[in-house]
Amino acid sequence: MISADQNASRVSVDGKFFRAGKAKFFVKGVAYGPFAPNAAGQPWPSADQTAQDFALIRELGANVVRVYYVPPKWILDLAQQHDLKLLIDIPWNKHLCFLDDPTEREAAREAVRRAVIGCARHPAVFAFSVANEIPADVVRWHGAQAIADFIDELVANAKALDPECLCTFTNFPPTEFLRPQNLDFVCFNVYLHDPQPFRNYLARLQMIADTKPLMLGEFGIDSLREGEGRKCEILAWSIESAFRAGVAGTVVFSFTDDWWRGGLQVTDWQMGLTTAARERKPSFDAVKENFAVAPHFPLASQPKVSVVVASYNGERTLKACLDSLEKLNYPNYEVILVDDGSTDATPQIVFTGRADGKPESGGTFPMFSDKPGAIGQFPHLRYVRHSKNAGLSVARNTGIIASTGEIIAFTDSDCRVDEDWLYYLVGQLLNREFAAMGGPNFLPHDDSPVAAAVMVSPGGPAHVMLNDRQAEHIPGCNMAFWRWALDEIGGFDPIFTKAGDDVDVCWRLDQAGLKIGFSPSALVWHYRRSTLAAYLGQQCGYGEAEALLVRKHPEYFNSFGGSLWRGRIYGTSKLGVLAPPPIIYRGTFGSSWFQSLYVAAPDSTLMLATTLEYYVLVVLPLWVLVATLHYLLPVAIAAMLIPVFICAAAGGQAFIPHDKLRWWSRPLVAALFFLQPIARGSARYRGRLTPKKAPSPQHSLDSLALVHNNAPVGDTSYWCERRVDRVEFVADLLRRLDAMSWPNKSDIGWSEFDIELFGNRWNSVQLTTVTEDHHQGRCVVRARLKPRWTLEAHVIFWALLAVEVVVLGLLHEWTGWRWLALFSVLPMVWFIRRQARHLQSMIVVFLDEVAKEWKLTKLGEVATGGAQPPIMSREAPPRPQEQPNA
Repeated sequence: MISADQNASRVSVDGKFFRAGKAKFFVKGVAYGPFAPNAAGQPWPSADQTAQDFALIRELGANVVRVYYVPPKWILDLAQQHDLKLLIDIPWNKHLCFLDDPTEREAAREAVRRAVIGCARHPAVFAFSVANEIPADVVRWHGAQAIADFIDELVANAKALDPECLCTFTNFPPTEFLRPQNLDFVCFNVYLHDPQPFRNYLARLQMIADTKPLMLGEFGIDSLREGEGRKCEILAWSIESAFRAGVAGTVVFSFTDDWWRGGLQVTDWQMGLTTAARERKPSFDAVKENFAVAPHFPLASQPKVSVVVASYNGERTLKACLDSLEKLNYPNYEVILVDDGSTDATPQIVFTGRADGKPESGGTFPMFSDKPGAIGQFPHLRYVRHSKNAGLSVARNTGIIASTGEIIAFTDSDCRVDEDWLYYLVGQLLNREFAAMGGPNFLPHDDSPVAAAVMVSPGGPAHVMLNDRQAEHIPGCNMAFWRWALDEIGGFDPIFTKAGDDVDVCWRLDQAGLKIGFSPSALVWHYRRSTLAAYLGQQCGYGEAEALLVRKHPEYFNSFGGSLWRGRIYGTSKLGVLAPPPIIYRGTFGSSWFQSLYVAAPDSTLMLATTLEYYVLVVLPLWVLVATLHYLLPVAIAAMLIPVFICAAAGGQAFIPHDKLRWWSRPLVAALFFLQPIARGSARYRGRLTPKKAPSPQHSLDSLALVHNNAPVGDTSYWCERRVDRVEFVADLLRRLDAMSWPNKSDIGWSEFDIELFGNRWNSVQLTTVTEDHHQGRCVVRARLKPRWTLEAHVIFWALLAVEVVVLGLLHEWTGWRWLALFSVLPMVWFIRRQARHLQSMIVVFLDEVAKEWKLTKLGEVATGGAQPPIMSREAPPRPQEQPNA
């Protein structure tokens, strides 16, 4: 039942859900009509019959009725009397090629205007659907964008008359690709009669809905063709699957078999929950039973969840975070706040609920609370305080150690969680397909207009999806893990003090063969940075974290330090300019029942012109050359203006909520697009230009490397009296390298080397192995060590060479000694090669040590006992069936 307060309140959108008053409003709906005209010529039953129907609909447990004509006031009043709200379809000639006819377009606009005016902000109105199932061939005729733009225009017309009314367009699979922008929620009619395809399609629709609520506008079963028994079964699991998937509501088609369409009574379909005479069918009771349970269907179990909040000087938003965590719709959880050495009012907020609170009797606040309930303001809270700031990863690891739950969830002190956050996270984790689960993060309604601009600027927290359910990355402000999964990968890496810890954990889970899931309805509200300085400072921290990630996971980055994601990034920022047009799969002659839209990612090539590398490698050299080659001035100016125009286009494409939009919002977004790559890139390079030194194990590899400095280091080989599994040997090398924290990059299937090892600023070495089989089960393991210059070495070398060329060009005289000046770069080449040789020597020593443990004998050296290894046969070994028995 909905309360009187909810019934009197207009429904509003709140993230992925609706609210009426302060409470969530989950749509449990039923379709009603259309009907044969009554005595007054209206497409409704009589007033008495409608009142009886509405009473029966309330008995069903429904709270929304979908109607296919704009209702007169007496219908609205009857709905209000029965605590029902109406989803109103606005009829117009959508089945015609309406965009070709100005009269039809104006008729559609007028239909919307009349509907909104006629309903006059009536409290029984839930929402308007400005169109329902536009035929796919009509959309193909006019073009998807033209149709989407017209739908947006109709929504704008409705909101011009009633800004608070909710508007949608009811779509269906043949036009799945339509993407109007102004809708308040996404509504789809879906008729799928098998559980798994239905659940799969819901997951797809949630990705389409993205940040908006998803509602099923129609689903139903025909009693004639399927039978009542199967109808009951399908409706039951459909309702349960929909609400477990986090939809904001469902509408069953339909209430009664009394159905009038196209001027005729429909008699060969029986989709109703009641007969035409309003006799209840068994399916009525099936829906009633499931509506009574919805939206929170029982979970298979309720494992204890420990929610860890790591906070450092988070007083501005901390109380809102802790208050929201006390209101979770989940019975078995604790909250652990790890105060990472805050110097603000965090302890006062925790123990008094106010920033100006003081400890009792002039004492001090305790450093920890050992059990939930010890803190009166926050009964679920336990408090742990670091004496000094140790960094984000250490704080989260402290929370893990203090936790007692089977599942450990994480959010940040600048977040507010939705009350059903844990219900959806745990519900998905209980399927046991995923070791971790994440969800989206939205801008809170009370955040500032500057924060709204920051939200749509690059560098914000986003999830990366491999498919509709599996994620490659989930942001740290909204993630949960089975405890055993965190134990398996060793928790968070303490080197990440500001950011990057969530990326590192996700990649290590992937490397361990574990999957990460995504629950679109497990949402948190995330406050953004509210000043330009705070935003740029955050991006610098992200750049520093990327430098650490490049060292630890170089296989996930390109040569310039840009991350290489396999999945698609979902976030409020477009991360670039949308240049390539989308592609629609329509099926033969546009006849496919599921017509999908394939949208290209934002044009990353264009965005290269906004990077720090572009200014250093393109803009700066051009302006240096202009000093002598004046005709290059237009080129230099154009090179400087290109990123300005790209950032302006990105600002123009940004979607900023209407209530947060100011005249300066888009210019600010453009400025942030311009400044963010510079701030983040400079911080990343500061970190990357710090030498990556190879560690020393129990003995000093550096000292041992000096012994081998005069020995060839390009290749090395080892003899073994038994067959060596090369893959196991390389895997053992990787384990040992990781244990020593030696930076390395392993082959993931696309490289011509096995391992790339890093040890200094100037070089890396690519290690490739091969096994040669010899007679009597013996083998030789060969290792090739190929040095490569690092990005830093390339940048410095070519920058030095470019400066020398420019300087010599300015002198206008190319005498012999000036030509010789070009050879001043040769000492640098000699130095880099010397460093490469040193690194190769260290790796040879490492390989020798491992080879000893594998009982391999190095070729070309005297063995330990003074004997040389046996002479190898150059003949092919016998076939397996010819080899002698051991």
